[in-house]
Amino acid sequence: MNRATFDHAPGDVPAAEGGGSSGLLVYTIGLLLALALTALSFWVANTQLLWAPGIPLGLAVLAIAQMGVHLVFFLHITTGPDNASNSLALAFGVLVVTLIVAGSLVIMDDLHMRPGGTMDMPTRGT
Repeated sequence: MNRATFDHAPGDVPAAEGGGSSGLLVYTIGLLLALALTALSFWVANTQLLWAPGIPLGLAVLAIAQMGVHLVFFLHITTGPDNASNSLALAFGVLVVTLIVAGSLVIMDDLHMRPGGTMDMPTRGT
């Protein structure tokens, strides 16, 4: 078997096959999975049946699963060599957002720890 036949996302139809309705089926499956994961996360957040300290971990797992569904079914990110640039662009975007959020949190924490507990900027010598 040719390895190239396995390196495509659901819904990616090779040019030779054509395929008309399979794209709609893949998007429908992705939509149903996304809706199910969203409903499940609301249930996890509001139920009394789960151990309370485990709820944030459960929500994180569901969020990662939701991202995986979006990447595979809607963005068609695969491991194929033709998708290397898409994967690198996605990784760079995640890095930039992580740096901005982490940097903002560090700055806000530093301003919060200043004497007086306010975020007022110090005035120049008077």
